[in-house]
Amino acid sequence: MGVGGGRRVNWLWVAGVLGALAAAGAAAILYGTHVPGRSYAGPLEPLTPEERAIRAELAAHVVMLAGTIGERNLWRLAELNAAADYIARRLREMGYTVREQAYAVEGRGVRNVEVELRGGQRAEEIVVIGAHYDSVMGSPGANDNASGVAALLVLARMGRPQQFARTVRYVAFVNEEPPFFQSGQMGSQQYARECRRRGERVVAMMSLESLGYYTDAAGSQVYPPPFSLLYPSTGNFLALVGNFASRELLHRVVATFRLHAKFPSEGAAAPEWIPGIGWSDHWAFWKEGYPAVMVTDTALYRYPRYHTARDTPEALTYERMARVVAGLARVVEELRGSD
Repeated sequence: MGVGGGRRVNWLWVAGVLGALAAAGAAAILYGTHVPGRSYAGPLEPLTPEERAIRAELAAHVVMLAGTIGERNLWRLAELNAAADYIARRLREMGYTVREQAYAVEGRGVRNVEVELRGGQRAEEIVVIGAHYDSVMGSPGANDNASGVAALLVLARMGRPQQFARTVRYVAFVNEEPPFFQSGQMGSQQYARECRRRGERVVAMMSLESLGYYTDAAGSQVYPPPFSLLYPSTGNFLALVGNFASRELLHRVVATFRLHAKFPSEGAAAPEWIPGIGWSDHWAFWKEGYPAVMVTDTALYRYPRYHTARDTPEALTYERMARVVAGLARVVEELRGSD
């Protein structure tokens, strides 16, 4: 009841509204967090010969990008260009024709690096596998994101001799890190806008973001609310993330990974405003109306060296990363379809 002639408050109505909002929120959480299959549990099996080869490749790429080259961004332009040159050279060695999307930022030239495998019966349908190769100022960026670029190069190498229905593009993006993040100067934003301008049918985009750190330490995993109530507190799993519009794609990615990879995984479709959900190159594709997911070790929610000078190659867990990339290779195969 109000005081001094104020309006009477209908507390039953207020309670009903709050209850409805809570129910709607719970329904949205269930809708987003329900994904196919179950996360792998149990001891990890010994690496296969293929996974051992992948482990060596991943380590070599990360050491080159984050060790030999080091910090790479617009303020370390020589190093940024050296990273782009390294990526292009390795892709050419695999037999690809490299294309570059160049543009200017603050009067300096930067570039995305792209290769394409043309599809067969559904060549007009395009699958983009992407990772950013720049690092934040002050960090050599081993996990963020030399690990993603290393995975990109391995996946490109594994996909080269195969023929599938859809076209696949492997793209190394520039300028994902601040101050360009979620701006028109972000490499993936430039790329996605160009895809839309050309009227291209991008049916799936997978962003490879910070893939190199997994730990069995108790309490090593944190989350933005409310996910701490739903997911493990140990950071030993791969996370697969999409928005609600990409939920169907997310389910395909999760289902395929869980079918082929004996490695823990968690998936969720969530509103874009939740911190971390859109923090990589998949965001740029969402803005253009394309379905996209991020695959990640969750970066700052797990990795203690995130965006620091200590994000160095020796910090990464290459054996587990190799298992992840082997599983993602099967995901790429499924997304490309059979001809």
